[in-house]
Amino acid sequence: MALRDPSVRVLALLLLVTGIGMAWYKSQMLGLPLLPTEQARVWTVEARVKFEAEGGPAKLDLAIPAEQLAGHRRLGEDFISSNYGLATEQRGDNRLARWAVRRARGEQVLYYRLQMTPRAEVADTQWEPPAYPAVPDYPEPYGSAVTALLETVRGESADIASFTRALLRRFGAEQPDDHVRLLRENAPGSAESVRRLIWVLAGARIPARIVWLLPMEDGMRQGSLQPWLQVHEGQRWLSYDPVSGAPGLPGNALVWRVGDGPLVTTSGGSPAQVEFSAALGERDVVELAQRDNAGLAKYSLYGLPVNTQNAYRILLAVPIGALLVVLLRNVVGVKTFGTFMPVLIALAFRETRLLWGITLFIMIVAIGLLLRRYLEHLKLLLVPRLAAVLTLVILIMVGISLLSHQLGLDRALSVALFPMVILAMTVERMSLVWEEHGARDAFQQGFGSLLVAVLGYLVMNQALVQHLVFVFPELLLVVLAATLLLGRYTGYRLSELWRFRSAAAARELS
Repeated sequence: MALRDPSVRVLALLLLVTGIGMAWYKSQMLGLPLLPTEQARVWTVEARVKFEAEGGPAKLDLAIPAEQLAGHRRLGEDFISSNYGLATEQRGDNRLARWAVRRARGEQVLYYRLQMTPRAEVADTQWEPPAYPAVPDYPEPYGSAVTALLETVRGESADIASFTRALLRRFGAEQPDDHVRLLRENAPGSAESVRRLIWVLAGARIPARIVWLLPMEDGMRQGSLQPWLQVHEGQRWLSYDPVSGAPGLPGNALVWRVGDGPLVTTSGGSPAQVEFSAALGERDVVELAQRDNAGLAKYSLYGLPVNTQNAYRILLAVPIGALLVVLLRNVVGVKTFGTFMPVLIALAFRETRLLWGITLFIMIVAIGLLLRRYLEHLKLLLVPRLAAVLTLVILIMVGISLLSHQLGLDRALSVALFPMVILAMTVERMSLVWEEHGARDAFQQGFGSLLVAVLGYLVMNQALVQHLVFVFPELLLVVLAATLLLGRYTGYRLSELWRFRSAAAARELS
């Protein structure tokens, strides 16, 4: 490849880096998908609250997940209730939904629904660092047991995280020592066990708390909150499975509330019952990226009307077809009628489908050639002859449409979508080549044009190509860079190497 002017290479490099860099940023930082079929998992979680109202004013407070979800990205939430006023407020580390109504009697059912999608990064909490707890006044014999246990654990750890893991390992041992056995007594249930751990950790002045998780399963109908242990290591809260001692939160679990406060309180009615359900669905990744990046929707093709978007989905694939034409003509050596004729014919194949498109193209050009040869005998000037050819091409298309409609071949009606001017020019140029160079060259260029159109159709009709150029239109800068480089190519074409292969072989032998 002869590229003596470095400015072309520099410009191509700039276009290449800019196009790939912008596409990488949109993919990695804004979350736009590289594949057309990428779907994101979306959880829909619902809390159903039921209680019996006494007939007067009724109020209900329900603890709901915080604004910032750990391990999930909030997509939306709904509060479903009839005739109830609603307010949300932050109370300590918890967020409350407060329903109230002037009069209510009988069974009342309220719903809270949350939609969210998992995210790889776990958002750290924005809560204020807690104060160090005071050492409890442990009664005996618990005081001696806590002191002995903490001394043992302290010797097995180096920081708060390892201290907590060592404590959980000893506290959850199947064959605990006497101190742990004593501390585990009268702690029925996992929640009471977590409270007992917090009580022991306070002896080491380690801030700890209980959080309530909702384990989610697709199709879950009657879920319940599970207690979890969190300790503060000075910068953030660390989560631990109180039973196994495993660090972190489960993958499909939602932190619903923090602390030992009530999940739901009622006034003017019976104690409420809460049932949790969950369902897993899918949503388009592009839609989620737009939701998270308002500017993306405003300054991207997704901000255009749908009809315009559909037009650009086609137009943005045209440079790909043009690059294919450049590659086949300048590097491979395929001869075509014009540069854009194969690309436009390939676009017409999108509507006619490939087999019908090839058939209609051959029919129109063949009939057009016969009629064009008759026009040659009339000795017309160039412009009137081109106008006559264009008129004949349109009449041929009309005739094919009428005939196919009578025969019930509806697909052939799409012949009207062929670019008639391009077809007229193809007939004219093919006729001129026939007269000047013979039928062989005319058919060779005609076959080359059809071959490039078919290849262009196969490339431009790929879902991946259409997706990439529409979601990442800056990739056309990469196409432009390749076109500039190919535009300075002056080497041998592959067809020439094949044509003169005998001479090359003879030269090597000599």
